[in-house]
Amino acid sequence: MQNILNINSKIKPFKKTIKIEGDKSLSIRWALLASQAIGKSVALNLLKSEDVINTLKCLKRLGVKVKTDNNRCEIKGVGLNGFKYKKKLTLNCGNSGTLSRLILGLLIHSKSEVKIIGDKSLSRRDFNRITDPLKKFGASFKTNSGKLPLIIKGTEFPFPIKYIENKGSAQCKSSVMLAALNTKGETIINAKKSRNHTELLFKYLKIPIKINNQKNNDIIKIKGAKKIKSFNYKIPSDISSSSFFIVLTILSKKSEIIIKNVNINPSRTGILKILKLMKIKIGIKNLKNYKGEIMADLHVKSQNHIHAINCPQQLNSASIDEFLLIFLVAARAKGVSYFKNLSELNEKESPRLKWGAKILKKMGIKNEIKNDSIKIYGNPNLKIKKKIVIQNYLKDHRVFMTSVIASLTFGGTWVIYDRNSINTSFPSFLMKLRELGVKFR
Repeated sequence: MQNILNINSKIKPFKKTIKIEGDKSLSIRWALLASQAIGKSVALNLLKSEDVINTLKCLKRLGVKVKTDNNRCEIKGVGLNGFKYKKKLTLNCGNSGTLSRLILGLLIHSKSEVKIIGDKSLSRRDFNRITDPLKKFGASFKTNSGKLPLIIKGTEFPFPIKYIENKGSAQCKSSVMLAALNTKGETIINAKKSRNHTELLFKYLKIPIKINNQKNNDIIKIKGAKKIKSFNYKIPSDISSSSFFIVLTILSKKSEIIIKNVNINPSRTGILKILKLMKIKIGIKNLKNYKGEIMADLHVKSQNHIHAINCPQQLNSASIDEFLLIFLVAARAKGVSYFKNLSELNEKESPRLKWGAKILKKMGIKNEIKNDSIKIYGNPNLKIKKKIVIQNYLKDHRVFMTSVIASLTFGGTWVIYDRNSINTSFPSFLMKLRELGVKFR
């Protein structure tokens, strides 16, 4: 029973200032690039989640020296193509799609086979989307019908490629970018708009990269690098993790929160833009530029009047991890909200579009799914008085945390399974809620 969370009362009004742990995407990218640098790199505020811990474990198995102390991490890089490991190596990526896909790009030069495995959720996800372009570099793959377990064998002479990324997947784009580091010549990527953390890190590290930003796509040109210098990095707070507390505050009564030093990179802040279209005001203060990333304090207050929205699909990629929370806001809105072209949601840890609809129906919110779109019929006066059970969702951390936010803001008696799923991305989630006065059984 210890892995089940029971909630039977709403959160009481609060007024707090909190700080969220480091950005998961940046924590993983820092570690992977630090492993390819020459010399010692140090990160502060590194996220201590299972995805990041698995990243460090995989690097150790590849011959990289790693030291950790609380939220400080030190990596002694081995240089480009410097991994040293035993034959028939197996790397366990756990639940992390970012790790499993990006590390394939760094293994493009591997001389012997490396096996990639993951948990049940990761093993159901599509890997053809990344093995197909990496094959063009010269690597070869054995997969389980396009899924994990997967075996990669690199090539001694990887050559540059031209690649069209049309899904808006930052993971696929970044993996190809990392593979391009080990080539002689120029790789050209025509990528649908998505998170640009890897591009910003490349720029900061002075890796040869040119970016032509267009309306819906970016043309990215990368020349193979000779070496990467070691670098120190203080990881900004995670906007995806912060979003749970943004929505919690919006949907709670007489509450207010300030979240410090949040990464508000424009490729990640679709939720802020969507909430603004729903007539929700969020204060952005103390803006600063840190090595290409934009940080700020977010000031959020309870909202009594929320407008329905026909969500512009160009905001999808910048809010892909936050849509379950956005659906909760739409549930409280006056009118019908419409979200379309969300097929990428079902490529996550669980089929999140389906789970978003399922949670809303359990709450009593009418919704309709058609292909990859959803209509949500908001009810500003909804008060839940029944029992709701959330289980069998492939231990998707965002399904768990969204269910917790729903229970604390809409009421009812909730029984939510697999509370340890939060260890994947936000292990201190429940502790942060306790700081706001929530008491869990």
